[in-house]
Amino acid sequence: MHEIPRLSERMAVLIGDMQNAFFEDPVLGRRRDPLVRHCNQLTGLAHALGMPVFNIRTEHAREKSTWTLSMLDDDRGFLFEGSVQAQNLAGLDVRDATEIIKRRDSAFWRTDLSHRLQGLGGESVLIAGVSSHACIASADPDFERASLGLLKSEYREGIVTTGSLLAAHEGHLAAEIHGHGSK
Repeated sequence: MHEIPRLSERMAVLIGDMQNAFFEDPVLGRRRDPLVRHCNQLTGLAHALGMPVFNIRTEHAREKSTWTLSMLDDDRGFLFEGSVQAQNLAGLDVRDATEIIKRRDSAFWRTDLSHRLQGLGGESVLIAGVSSHACIASADPDFERASLGLLKSEYREGIVTTGSLLAAHEGHLAAEIHGHGSK
């Protein structure tokens, strides 16, 4: 079992693609509420510990200039700027997060995320949200075929649950964390 990381202001939380379009599929739609709850718990913990939080969303232009190759091949785009599909899920508490708009799976491709993390003195990130394994895999070409299992066994990267993070950092922060985002 991997050790629970000691959270600090030198870590950042990245909440990825928690947008309406990704939950239109009924299978993922059933996971919506628990995933929103876990993301809110994680951002609550991050805020209580002084960690920066980034809300990373995908958006595309209707006129196709930002479309992926597969979207162009299919002549079918989605997550259009300003659309309901591209909006954050209702109930997701990212009000104090820095928003990063991305055009590809990687939040680092043609965004200023790397610069922002360096400016904050960030040493590591916690990634949460929908399809976070795909975001991890696309963030670095060397991880292109990575899965959570591969990250855990071959790269020895920590994969922990929201519950284990909360339990490890409970103490005097518990009331503040559990109350965050429930208003």
